[in-house]
Amino acid sequence: MSRTFKFFLILLAVVIIAVSAYAFAAANTVPTSKAGEGSGTVSGYTVSDIHYDLDATDPTTLDDVTFTLDSAATTVEAKLVSSGGTWYDCTNSSGNSWTCTTTGLTVNSVDNLDVVATSG
Repeated sequence: MSRTFKFFLILLAVVIIAVSAYAFAAANTVPTSKAGEGSGTVSGYTVSDIHYDLDATDPTTLDDVTFTLDSAATTVEAKLVSSGGTWYDCTNSSGNSWTCTTTGLTVNSVDNLDVVATSG
């Protein structure tokens, strides 16, 4: 075989490999996606109109605590004992008013009211 023919065969093999790789890569599809950066102000809620509701049969325990937030929230939890780790789930009573059921919590253990609320 002549040198030119060998060179042509090698060149043909390289071209076939290159075209095959391009065809394989061209078959990939990537869905549209987004990326970005932004910022916004994070401000706290003002808690008001706080009421501690005692148990009717045992007034040394709380049934619940109710309060009002100054703006809308979607998730609210409250903690009433600073050294304890119990957070109580709260439910929206109406508007911006919330009720957190604390059944079994003794009145003398309550030393704090921490409220965590989010709007999103």
